[in-house]
Amino acid sequence: MEKARYLILEDGKVFKGKPFGASGQVTGEIVFTTAMTGYLETLTDPSYYGQMVVQTFPLIGNYGVIPADFEGNAPALKAYIVRSWCHEPSNFRSEEDLDTFLLSAGVTGLWDIDTRALVKIIRERGVMNAMITDDPEVGEAALQQMRDFTILNAVESVTCKKAEEQKTESATRKVALWDFGAKRNIARELVKRGCAVTTVPAGTTAKEILAMKPDGIMLSNGPGDPAENTGIINELKMLCESNTPVFGICLGHQLLALARGGKTMKLKYGHRGANQPVLETAANRVYITSQNHGYAVVTGDALPKNARVSFSNLNDETCEGIDYLDIPAYSVQFHPEACGGPLDTRFLFDRFIDLMDAHAKNKA
Repeated sequence: MEKARYLILEDGKVFKGKPFGASGQVTGEIVFTTAMTGYLETLTDPSYYGQMVVQTFPLIGNYGVIPADFEGNAPALKAYIVRSWCHEPSNFRSEEDLDTFLLSAGVTGLWDIDTRALVKIIRERGVMNAMITDDPEVGEAALQQMRDFTILNAVESVTCKKAEEQKTESATRKVALWDFGAKRNIARELVKRGCAVTTVPAGTTAKEILAMKPDGIMLSNGPGDPAENTGIINELKMLCESNTPVFGICLGHQLLALARGGKTMKLKYGHRGANQPVLETAANRVYITSQNHGYAVVTGDALPKNARVSFSNLNDETCEGIDYLDIPAYSVQFHPEACGGPLDTRFLFDRFIDLMDAHAKNKA
């Protein structure tokens, strides 16, 4: 008889399921993603640091594990929760099954629970802490520890350890990619457009970045509460004063807003999935986007001076993009690099190329 594994929510609700992946008791912040595909990109997205991820799509793992599709070096999430996982994947690119991958990565898995009921609870009550355990009678001390859990040092835990360069022989522009937990496809999209990309750790100073003489600065996605990154925000203020073109994605979007005097807020249950509709306000055009975030930039009177909302979320009207009118900078909350998800907004990378070229021409 297969051993049971339990999910205990902060509000006391208990779900009984079955184990896969690594064993052991684990605590984290429980969130859900509505993506129907791209589970490998989800598993390896550094933005999920400290979180337990629930997949709303019922079958996961059917095309196996493909390292070439990873968006990070290894999973950063705390646990992975699915309705059903495919024991025998079918894909010529697959190298192993999901259970084997999670076990080798040390990620606790839970399956055969009612994920639909679980997600409805999260939607109604908001993101909360949770625990996965083999013993449902864990005791009050462990439950209190779970309730007190908070994600700390998120960016520092997922950023690269040293600078890394990617380029082709035909590269004509230099981009500094400030890594707060960058997905790999951000650098790939820039390289495809003729950029030599140097990815630098989150602890890099503005002075060190400017010493590289980049044509542009890319602010990456990443995990955690953006307002906690006070050191990065202060360095970013100095970068903005340099008048170097800047493009921010997800956490980079939030940090840029904070550096310009804006505010951020935590969402009830966030936006995670590959089917999030956003409106480009100037063109009155809707795009379906890939997203993974639990915070948003506050608009209205809290919006930074000389800033204009460029995209908004059609589900809850939160800010999805900002254009800055006094510096060569813009940012978006969603993921134009997708992986997985729709590629409809890749043109934002082309806009960054145009911004860098125009800035270089004006300097000349």
